[in-house]
Amino acid sequence: MFSGLFSGKKEDQAEKPEEKKLSGGKKTGGEKSSSKKVLMVIAPEKFRDEEFFEPKEIFEKEGFDITVASVKKTTAVGALGGKQKTDAALSDLSADGFDGICISGGGGSRTYLWDNKDLHRLINEFNDAGKPVGAICISPVVLAKAGVLKGRKCTVFNDEEGIKIIEESGSEVNPEKSMVCDGKIVTANGPKASVRFGRKMASLIRA
Repeated sequence: MFSGLFSGKKEDQAEKPEEKKLSGGKKTGGEKSSSKKVLMVIAPEKFRDEEFFEPKEIFEKEGFDITVASVKKTTAVGALGGKQKTDAALSDLSADGFDGICISGGGGSRTYLWDNKDLHRLINEFNDAGKPVGAICISPVVLAKAGVLKGRKCTVFNDEEGIKIIEESGSEVNPEKSMVCDGKIVTANGPKASVRFGRKMASLIRA
């Protein structure tokens, strides 16, 4: 299902710059790369494993350069026990150099991501640049709080609080749909949609 879940595979460490925020080019040592670069965001705990590891596996097969970020550099632990070392803190990143952002869900999203101002900033940077923005499970709420769902269609996990927040943001939300793509914003409603979500994000990032 998601072979990287308990593999213990580690991502490269990101070197924190003194003044400027890290971009998607940070993994190449300053050299230009033709590979697409994707920023994957997870909560430091209780992220939903499938919603991270399954899209990640798809991105790896595409040959994408992957940067994993959270509220801080840490070893994040999923709701099912999967572990992932993060490369950077959200506060140290910008959308420059990345080709898309993918935000995983799970209970930790409500606690750590919904109201994170650095993540809101990043979402708007990607959206303003016309780059793909994706969120799954309860994480579409982050997109609503960032202000990018107004006038758009989306889906979300069937969570009363999350649905209310999205509706109040001016979005047309249907939690019964497994995935919705409106322009370059992709939302999915839970772990069963992880593969479909990952494939759609990969196709938009690759384009």
